This record gives sequence, C-alpha cells and structure tokens, in this order.
Amino acid sequence: MDTDIRVADHGAEARGSRPARNGDPGSRAARGDPLAALRGLLARPLSSYYLLLASSGLLLVIGLVMVFSATSVQAYVASGNAYAPVTRQLVYALIGLAAFWIAQRLPVGTYRAVARPLMGFALLLIGVQDLAVALVGVHAIGAARIGPFRADELWVYLGPVQMQPSELGKLALCLWGGQVLAAADGTGRRFRDIAGSLLPGAVFMLLLVGYGDLGTMICMAILLFGLMYAAGVRLRVFAWLGAAGLAGVLGLVLVQTYRIQRLTGFIHSPATCHVQDVNDPCYQALEGRYAIANGGWFGVGLGQGHLKWGRLPNAHNDFIFAVIAEELGVVGCFVVLALLGVLAYSGFRIARRSADPFRRIVATGITAWLVVQSVINIGGVVGLLPITGLPLPFISDGGSALVVVLGAVGVLASFARAEPDAARALHARPPDKWVRILWAPLPALPTPDAREPRPRRGST
Repeated sequence: MDTDIRVADHGAEARGSRPARNGDPGSRAARGDPLAALRGLLARPLSSYYLLLASSGLLLVIGLVMVFSATSVQAYVASGNAYAPVTRQLVYALIGLAAFWIAQRLPVGTYRAVARPLMGFALLLIGVQDLAVALVGVHAIGAARIGPFRADELWVYLGPVQMQPSELGKLALCLWGGQVLAAADGTGRRFRDIAGSLLPGAVFMLLLVGYGDLGTMICMAILLFGLMYAAGVRLRVFAWLGAAGLAGVLGLVLVQTYRIQRLTGFIHSPATCHVQDVNDPCYQALEGRYAIANGGWFGVGLGQGHLKWGRLPNAHNDFIFAVIAEELGVVGCFVVLALLGVLAYSGFRIARRSADPFRRIVATGITAWLVVQSVINIGGVVGLLPITGLPLPFISDGGSALVVVLGAVGVLASFARAEPDAARALHARPPDKWVRILWAPLPALPTPDAREPRPRRGST
C-alpha cells in the first residue's frame, strides 16, 4: 500500500504537479479567491497582449458610440444625415485597424530602420505647415494656401487628404527617441551624453509643434521624459530639463493672447465668468461642468443629453468626456477611466517585461503619451487643468489622432507578443498557418541569456 502511494506521488512529480497546500495561490483560486484567480490570469504569458487588445478595443467601440451621440442631432439639422460624422469616424477607425494590423506584424528591426526616416518626414510636414502659416497667413477660410497645399495651425490639406502632422510626430518621436537611447544603452545617462544625440532633434520637434499647438508640445515633452526615464537617464537631468521646459511653456503662453485668456479663465473663479457669452474664456469649462452635474451617478441616458446641442463647444472632440458624464454619469466615466487604467497597466507591463532596450523604451514612451494625453484632456474637462484642446485617445472625433493611436497600439501589440515568455509560449504551441497569415507571424525566440529585470535607474 505504501509502495503504491510513493509510486503515485513520484508520477505526480514527474508530471510537474504537486499537492496543493492551503497557502498556495492554486488552492485559494480553487476555493474561489478572486485575487488569486486574477493573479493566475495575469501570470499567463500572453496576458499583456490580451489586456491591450481588450482595453483598446472597448475604448474604440465606446468612442464610436459617443461620437454618434454627440454629433447626430446637429448633423441631422445641418445636412439631414445624422450618420455622416460617425460614418467618417468609422472609416478612420477601419484605416486605424489596418494600421494596427500592419504594425503588430512588423519585427523590431523594421521599427529601428524606419525610426529616422519617419522622424524626418514628421519634421518636414510640421515645418512646412508652420512656414505656410507664417509666410502666407491665415485666410478667411481658415487655412494658408500654396497651390493645392493648404495649412492652418493644426491641419494640413493636400487635395481631399487632411491630416494633423503633430499626431504623426508623437509616434515618430517615440520610435526615433527609443532608437537613439537604445543605441546608447548604459552610457547615455548624463546630460552631455544626450545633448548631442537626442536633445537637438527632440527640442526642434517641440519648438515646431509648440508654435501652433502648445498642448501637443506639452504632451510630447512628457513623452520625451518617459523615454529618458526608461533609458535610465539621471534624475538631475530631468530637473534641469524640466526647469527649461517650464520657462519655454510660459514664454509660449505669453506670446499668444488666447493662451493667456485660457490660463486666466482657469485661474479665475467660475462666479466671475459670463455664462451667456460664448467668447468668454471660461464659457466652455463652465458648460462642461454643467454637463457633468446633470449626469449625476447614472446619467440622463445615452443620447438624451442636451448641452451638446450647440451649448457645449467641441462636444464631439475635446469635451466628449463631458458628454459621457452627462449621458452615462459617474458610472460611465468610471468605466472609461478603468479601461484607460488597464491600457496604461498593459503598456507599462509590456515595457517592464521586454528584454530588448529599444522595446522597453518605446513601449514606455507610447504608454506615457496615451496616459498623459488622457489626463490632460479629462483634467481640462473636470476643471483640474487648463483647457489645451487635446483629444481624448480612442474616444474623441478626429481621424488623424485615431489612426495614429491605433498604429501605436499595434506597435505595443508587436512588443507584447515578443515578450520572452510570450514568444516561448507561442512557439511551444504555434497557431495554425492561416491564423499567422491573417493575424501576426510568430515572434523570434529570445536568446538564452535574455532576462526580464526591471531597468536600473541611474544614480542621482
């Protein structure tokens, strides 16, 4: 009898199993412990990938629904077609999904190769845009024209093609900055190490963007800080660059009257604002707060909000979070914030678990970009930050932003599949050939000495 028990125990050990103990996560999960079950799910090799897909996909669906809700009434009044804005946004979403599909199929070597050309192309577009506005001036139609090329402070138009170069600049800065810092991995930790390689191109990009779009410039600056943090740049460098950046932002605010008005409108008490004057600097902020107050805990119902009917400026774009608050209430806002939190967790998890320095740095930069842009947008809507005009990723109406954001998520998805554990799991049980053709090829197996340590911080 004892011999039979020993043989059975030996067979269990050979199969890699052991008797569950009361303190083990497996036994707690078997008893219905939700935290143990959650830890078990997060411990799976492809958890980062699936969390990224789920959070970004749900945010995209919510965005399409809210764009329709925010635009349908006014679109019907203006053209008789309530579906025109959301149809346009759906087309951009399909283009963005194609960009996501392409991006997640590309190997890391391709991203390294296209980083410098993409940065140059983005700088060229932004520079031409600024030059056209500065030399030709903005016409009554709102755009400077040079032949078939038109531009204003935010958009460039080439015939029927319309795009926002600064959105492409965010992704270009991520890839180019990651390439520069990864090439100097372990040595580019001091100011003089990055002064001749990273800072000239990055500062030039920030100055070009800040000429017409201060909010995007601030988002890019924090994105740059995220890249440097992931690369292990010393903290004293952040102090010097932060002080210089703050001085630059104040200078750009002071040279534009409307920026001063936005800042003073944010500082002033709401009681001093003229609610009926649409030109008042704090009119939009007050209307956004009214929308939030109307929503309460559960909202007035999807599509039932009324402040979007001309009272709330840019309800479909910069202030779409106020529409969510009015129609879906605190619960709807919490769902959006939770999904953004899952997206942030997934991005930083991908960065932490990446063995390649380039993947780690770029994943940190992309995640910092999406998180900071969301914080700035939502902070402006609820009154915690000045209004900057940045869209809410995945949610706001806008084609260029949506396409670029989905492409950036595709980059993160490519990196998630290349995590050492994920790559081994995919190779251990490869999907069918048609799945790899339609979805994504298998990532390369990690080298035997690949580890997943937390990146070391530079000494201060």
